[in-house]
Amino acid sequence: MNLPTEVFGEVVVVHAPEEFGGDQAGDVLKYLTGLPQSRVVLDLDNTELLDSAGLEALLDSQDRLREAGGDLKIAASNSVNRKILEITRLDRHVEVFDNVLDAVKSFR
Repeated sequence: MNLPTEVFGEVVVVHAPEEFGGDQAGDVLKYLTGLPQSRVVLDLDNTELLDSAGLEALLDSQDRLREAGGDLKIAASNSVNRKILEITRLDRHVEVFDNVLDAVKSFR
């Protein structure tokens, strides 16, 4: 899997796929944890499907990135995805920002 990315110094922004469910979760996990940078912002703005497998992949990615000395942060202005993160209380485990720029700046 190859996802669109942007690098800002030691932080990489990864734009999540349109569908982030069971079929994509394993590939996204491998992609996020296989990057040379361990400080990752995942942009969920264009993701239209986010299910439990995708949410589990987010937590697993965060654990692995933290083990490597980094972290995972989420950028989501999409109200549906933000609601999913709130209802599942994932926003208590992974920092969620309104936009990519704020998420990138939070690593400083």
